[in-house]
Amino acid sequence: MKLKLLAIALFPLMLVACQSGDIQKAGDVAVSVLHQQKADQTLASYQWSTSTGTAPKPLVLNFDDKGRLSIATSCNGMGSSWKVEHNQIVTGPLMGTLMACEPKAMQQESVAKDLFNDRKAPFILDLKDTQQPTLTIISATGEKYIFTGKMTAETKYQSQAETIFLEISPETKPCSGVAPQTCLQIREVKYSESGIKTQVDKDWTLFYDQIEGFTHNPNERQIIRVKRYEIKHPAADQSKYAYIHDMTVERSTVK
Repeated sequence: MKLKLLAIALFPLMLVACQSGDIQKAGDVAVSVLHQQKADQTLASYQWSTSTGTAPKPLVLNFDDKGRLSIATSCNGMGSSWKVEHNQIVTGPLMGTLMACEPKAMQQESVAKDLFNDRKAPFILDLKDTQQPTLTIISATGEKYIFTGKMTAETKYQSQAETIFLEISPETKPCSGVAPQTCLQIREVKYSESGIKTQVDKDWTLFYDQIEGFTHNPNERQIIRVKRYEIKHPAADQSKYAYIHDMTVERSTVK
């Protein structure tokens, strides 16, 4: 996807700074480089993450195009509604799961609340590097958090995913594609609408592609849910599909 960049003039940003106590607290207003598309479309085109304090995992934001914000912390998942108004991300009350975790993990939830709990959060988008754009958000306490964006698969491949289920054998086998390599062995699995397993292919098939985000374990047989995207114009030696690990459905240890 070609991204045309538009430099936003400094004067409007200075007006926003004067109107926003949050940005005044941060004391660091800069020229923002924005996509010609609307900011809400740009936010929804990337997954945004940042490290906070000593939390074991990054804080990850997903703004979808239906007005839902999903937040992954090191402990609980959180969510809210969202929209963009007047250079602010407007969110409703946060809701989330209630697991108990170690304090370092749970501290990150306070950051998420300061940023998005029923707020109008000033933000700056910088898309000079469209592969790794940045999103700066000012919290309710005046702190500045800088998130790095990773393009979503839907944006990257300009298509909607087909969801499939694959059983992965613990045993891999040598195979030859463009060059000699090691292939996973897979069988496709199908489920009914009620979640009952209705079909498993009888024979194992060599899988020549990669599944992004999946780590093979030679001691486990796994069933995984995969998002499969069609690649519009694959190279001569490239698969017509891209595969992304969505979640692990079943796993069993093999002795």
